[in-house]
Amino acid sequence: MEFEELIRRRYSVRAYKHDAVEEKKVEQVLEAFRLAPAAANRQPFQAIVIHTEGREEELARIYDREWFTQAPLLICICSLPGQAWVNGESGKNYSDVDVAIAMDHLVLAATGIGLGTCWIAAFSPTAAREILGLPDDVEPIIFTPLGYPDDQIRPKKRKPLSELVRYERW
Repeated sequence: MEFEELIRRRYSVRAYKHDAVEEKKVEQVLEAFRLAPAAANRQPFQAIVIHTEGREEELARIYDREWFTQAPLLICICSLPGQAWVNGESGKNYSDVDVAIAMDHLVLAATGIGLGTCWIAAFSPTAAREILGLPDDVEPIIFTPLGYPDDQIRPKKRKPLSELVRYERW
């Protein structure tokens, strides 16, 4: 699949089949995550792969939408801010940026092999910490279900480039 087609086909899937995802496909998606660039190549992130079967009620405490646990897997990407590169001048810690890049690699890889995903940031960090047993120095940043879509691609609503791009200066 050409890259342009891939980015046009990626959408936020909100209905999943209960079909298991083949281990080879899970590994492909996780390998794309691993290969993502990170500031100073520190890779201050980790993925937690969670099987949903039999845990729907518990996992709903993290994000209470039926489709969240429809897919056979959830993936939580966590940051390790203490391991991230920090810009010496601004003090900006790049762990969240690195997580976003790694997540996008994962999402695009999943799309390329016929799997669906949906970025979820509106979850309960407290429930995620408790259920996933996260240490204090680890921050849950983003979740996605991972499975076969059971819905259709909807048209994307995006601003035109003229509203998003400036040249030379603000």
